[in-house]
Amino acid sequence: MRSRLPKVLHQICGRPMVGWPVAAAREAGLGQVVVIGGSERELEDHLPEDVSLAVQAQPRGTGDAVLSARDWIERSSTVLVLSGDVPLITSEVLRELADAHASSGAAATLATMELEDPSGYGRMVRTPDGGVERVVETKVPGDATESELAIREVNAGVYAFQADPLLDALGRIQPHNAQGEYYLPDVIDPLRAAGLAIARHQLEAPEMLLGVNDRAELAEVRAIAQRRIHRRHLLAGVTIVDPASTLIDTDVVLGPDTVVEPSSFLRGATRTGRGCRIGPLTTIIDATVGDDASVLHSYLQSCEVHAGATIGPFAYLRPGTVLGAGAKAGTFVEIKNSDIGPGAKVPHLSYVGDAEVGERANLGAGTITANYDGRAKHRTTIGARVYSGVDVSFVAPVTVGDDAYTAAGSVITEDVPAGALGIARERQTNVEGYAERVEKGAQKAPSR
Repeated sequence: MRSRLPKVLHQICGRPMVGWPVAAAREAGLGQVVVIGGSERELEDHLPEDVSLAVQAQPRGTGDAVLSARDWIERSSTVLVLSGDVPLITSEVLRELADAHASSGAAATLATMELEDPSGYGRMVRTPDGGVERVVETKVPGDATESELAIREVNAGVYAFQADPLLDALGRIQPHNAQGEYYLPDVIDPLRAAGLAIARHQLEAPEMLLGVNDRAELAEVRAIAQRRIHRRHLLAGVTIVDPASTLIDTDVVLGPDTVVEPSSFLRGATRTGRGCRIGPLTTIIDATVGDDASVLHSYLQSCEVHAGATIGPFAYLRPGTVLGAGAKAGTFVEIKNSDIGPGAKVPHLSYVGDAEVGERANLGAGTITANYDGRAKHRTTIGARVYSGVDVSFVAPVTVGDDAYTAAGSVITEDVPAGALGIARERQTNVEGYAERVEKGAQKAPSR
């Protein structure tokens, strides 16, 4: 990956790569889920609380990795083994594999697939009667012969085992390969030597087991995952006008009849209600948008938008913002850590930070809440039905009562009582003949 970040922590549609097989395992209803990672424990903070981390002290191959998790394996159980860099596996495939394994009575069942180009995958070598003889790795020259490299059926890297024979076999495998590693498929030999059956379960959709070894493959897998996410929403009644230009993370929830216009990006834990209109050219991250709200050409992060609100174009709603039902944040409006009441309007060219704005208040163009004095943040409270003229600054902490007015161009530094008009500006003075005096002064000035 040519990265400081561990491979399985690279993001795919809002979830680290390792999180995809973990999610599939949990959705399949499997029992305890254990992730095997390195001694640095870099994966620990990226796993759900009910998922355990087993530490592989040295990177000595997949067989040694599974053995590192032996303390979590009950000998009477069935064990499914997945790869952390195979993120497209689904819960349906895992259930099918578990069912096939249970019905076969085998000690091990290997998922396989046939590929037009099997490069990089371990090849399935069969017995004369069609059973599984062994898996030949092909990671480096010398692991496989030319005839073995010609085999198109490959090991998919997903397995089902009976735990007791698996643990015994893991203790008997040897690193007889060019890399000197303990390969998990090498347990086949000791299992067969013990007279136990080895089954195979061929998968019909090879894309589910595409692995990721570099950023080019990561991009390919991400594109497939995104198509799946789009299809899920489309089938649930969401309109995505141009899927090719739309990015939607896996945990995003969209209500029926919501329309997502082109070049929109919905990330993280974003939720929308029914009948919303999102975009075009809109980014929403970890935000909640209520029914029938509209977000046009804007950027929202960690905020809450209630039903029927309208946003944009060119609005920026920052963390902690709550936009009430039917409220408006208009063109070139930035709101941060503020509660905008139902039906209130911040139409355009304004900054509202650390403020409470009452219902049906109307803040004129160029409204600013001066919330920071150089040392601390302070809040502004603007009551219900307040009408603020254009180009007004509220210097916090300050309170404007219900039904009050503020005159255009005012700098409000003191509280305005309910129903009052606050005026805080210099009285206008006109200097007659000023332009003529300027012109005469220019003519007398020496040339340079």
